Amino acid sequence: MVQTGKQPLGNECNWRWFVPLGQQEGDNGQLKLTPGGPKNARVEGAMQRPVIGVAVLVALAVVVAAKCGAQTSSELNTYFQQNVGLSQDEIAAIRGGQAVAKVAKSRIPDEVFVFGAVYVNAPPERYPKLAYDFDLLRQVPGYEAIEKFSNPPQLSDLKGYAYDSEDVKALKNCKPDNCQLQLSASSLEALQKSVDLSAPDAEEKVNQYLHGMVIERLLAYQKEGNEALGVYNDKKNATQVTEQFKYMLSYSQLLPKISPDLYNYLLDYPKATPANVEDMFYWDKVKFGLKPTLRVVQVVTMKGNNPHEPAYTIAEKQLYASHYFETALDLTFCVSGDDPKQPGFYLIKFMGSEQAGLTGFKGSIVRSHAVGRSASSLQKSLTAMKNALEKNQ
Repeated sequence: MVQTGKQPLGNECNWRWFVPLGQQEGDNGQLKLTPGGPKNARVEGAMQRPVIGVAVLVALAVVVAAKCGAQTSSELNTYFQQNVGLSQDEIAAIRGGQAVAKVAKSRIPDEVFVFGAVYVNAPPERYPKLAYDFDLLRQVPGYEAIEKFSNPPQLSDLKGYAYDSEDVKALKNCKPDNCQLQLSASSLEALQKSVDLSAPDAEEKVNQYLHGMVIERLLAYQKEGNEALGVYNDKKNATQVTEQFKYMLSYSQLLPKISPDLYNYLLDYPKATPANVEDMFYWDKVKFGLKPTLRVVQVVTMKGNNPHEPAYTIAEKQLYASHYFETALDLTFCVSGDDPKQPGFYLIKFMGSEQAGLTGFKGSIVRSHAVGRSASSLQKSLTAMKNALEKNQ
């Protein structure tokens, strides 16, 4: 029978994983502030336009051994309360095996961060296998299509990856600073020159061009890294994707300290690949907003080297989205408990997003709806994942 009682919070003094990103311990054991990321990371122009790089799922590892005693519990509670904004009841619920999701404080109106956590009574090795089982994901409401890229990526991988009829029609009137699709000015210009958008076969030709562009950009990213992600010119102020990744990782007040190797790899990929890291790329077509959205995503999985690290740290880095999300970075930490009789782990996540259009009267309504759905969806997702992982335990 699955046990859902209060669980130990982890290994020997691993509460240090709750040190917020941008802080570290000084020589005297006290915390001292260090730069949490590039200051004023946004490019000129984007500073005037609130941006929200989508999805930051950041799982945080937590561990508390008896050896750490009350000090550990105090540090953990302090982090959850002061940095995440959880109540004591919410903290107790997480420890008791219930999924908790909460919208965290954002830095700007168009920014959304959502925290979620649940204790899972199952070995942490199960999570990466189940979380990226594409046959199961295809059955999840909201996923219209999902497929893993070959190595190297092939055009045949993109069957089902296509703009819909409304998107193709919108391309006729798209301009570099006014377009319903997220594209760079150069990509938009090349597409409009290459395809007769008034022809009967325009939709087919557009998607053929789109497939070629996706493969070309993905191969460039695998060779050159973030610089190949370019700029979105679909709105008045351009969005430089690379700078948004840096900005998202700079939220030192909220995000916990992550592995320096992973931090550097996310920003400097493909340079200096850590030995314990694996990469995988996939695309999906999801409908979590008003319109179906095409995305290309990189999954970076880091396996912990010792008991003081999370068993697994997984980053989902969005490389492209056709709508809504200018940048996305989801991080998940699977942290083992320290009770040998309980093979469970903490699945702790943060989801962050940045996108235009969440300010003003209309934007505030959209934001309220989006934020509420994000927290609710994350809680349901964590509960479903917990149940699936614990099945037959």
